[in-house]
Amino acid sequence: MKIHFWGVRGSIPTPLTPQQIQSKILATVQRITVADLQNSETRAKFVSSLPSWIFGTAGGNTACVELIHNNTDIILDAGTGLRVLGKSKKCPQKYHLFLSHFHWDHINGFPFFDHAFNPNLEIQIYSHFKDAKTYFYNQMIEPYSPPSVAPSITKKIFFNTLQENKEFFIDDIKVNSHKMRHPGDSYSFSFEIDGKKFVYATDIELKSTDFSSKTDGQEVFKDADVIVIDSQYTVEEVYRKENWGHSAFCYVIDFAIFWNIKKIYLFHHEPAYDDRKLDSILQAARWYAQYIGHSDIQIEIARESLEVEL
Repeated sequence: MKIHFWGVRGSIPTPLTPQQIQSKILATVQRITVADLQNSETRAKFVSSLPSWIFGTAGGNTACVELIHNNTDIILDAGTGLRVLGKSKKCPQKYHLFLSHFHWDHINGFPFFDHAFNPNLEIQIYSHFKDAKTYFYNQMIEPYSPPSVAPSITKKIFFNTLQENKEFFIDDIKVNSHKMRHPGDSYSFSFEIDGKKFVYATDIELKSTDFSSKTDGQEVFKDADVIVIDSQYTVEEVYRKENWGHSAFCYVIDFAIFWNIKKIYLFHHEPAYDDRKLDSILQAARWYAQYIGHSDIQIEIARESLEVEL
């Protein structure tokens, strides 16, 4: 399986501001020395040594993750990252699009998805909501979109209503799902093949009761190799925003340990957090895992354009 991140933000798209770019430039200038400027080799070495929050960015597009195995192309949520996907690769014959829920930051990339306007493309859409078709098309009608959008997209769009905790197969990939705590509900998905399990778990509000002896959700979460999981808030912020439907990184780590998950990608980043803040959250998350005696668990930040082989 190949996992590609096209959009990793939560709630609303968050492009870099001029002030944030200036801060990155200033931080670079403050670190540079005369020796770093001697030749192309020293300059390249200096640039490669910069912290990731200076040298790059987590990105500002909302949720969209692609999962590819052989000729099976699966898209997880249709946030604004979907627009980038459509401009970055050739259109295949078929997509399988899973929607965790229908909040706008998870569907608002679709009207700008170039591939959707290819009449030969087939899109199989999977969700747990019986009114999914209505929800999905409503954003493409007037006055929310120009009148030409809805009639122009491929007619080969088919909707599949899923049942929680009932596994099925897409080609050779076993798929399962579980309902999470989130206003209006949201669903996590697991994908298994060749002894590997990948979990996509966005928009979830974890609480201490999620780490009991219950077996609820074990088919989705237990022994996963990789989980992409909502960790939008710091601990301090999650207490102020109770019932908003998102989690703090420490709860995410506790959750992963409970289910014996090997690697975490922190996801659905708070739009108010810049790259430096996200880097500090990553470091705090790694420190927390070490503090509780689980330094073996791997923790990374989900970043746009990052590709993971599983």
